[in-house]
Amino acid sequence: MAHDVAALAVELTDMAAADHQSAIRANSDDPAEQLVWRRLTARHGDRLGEIMDEYGWPTAEMVGEEAARAAWLIAQHADRQLDVQRRALKLMQQAVSAGSASPRELAFLRDRTMVNEGRKQVYGTQIAGVTDGSPIPWPCEEPERMDELRAEAGIEPFDKYVTKFAMP
Repeated sequence: MAHDVAALAVELTDMAAADHQSAIRANSDDPAEQLVWRRLTARHGDRLGEIMDEYGWPTAEMVGEEAARAAWLIAQHADRQLDVQRRALKLMQQAVSAGSASPRELAFLRDRTMVNEGRKQVYGTQIAGVTDGSPIPWPCEEPERMDELRAEAGIEPFDKYVTKFAMP
């Protein structure tokens, strides 16, 4: 089992590295580039589904911090596989309750899944676009409580967060 878990950790971190390298293609104007991204994230989503079947949620205690974060990233980018995102969300919620996963990452995954389901997000982590240089979040359930809820999940205030997305 220890060898399997070590191999799993390497596999997850390799998948995250491939994700990072390919992410620039996600919003490309070239449909072929977008297709490369979609195929990669679908393959990774399928594999994460298999991993969750066999191991449950890959926590830091199981696979190490880097590989656990990689599993979250893969779930986060499985946008066309809501079944995978929903399962990851459920397993990650249990892991957070047990103190073995990041509430911040869970908040991001929750928002991403809700937006993909066509629902309003909670934490304002998902940006719909940029208008006149200002990032605009997808609609939120309680916009007036967004920063309070973000703080509870360990996420910086929205105004500070969106500086990463602002266009000069």
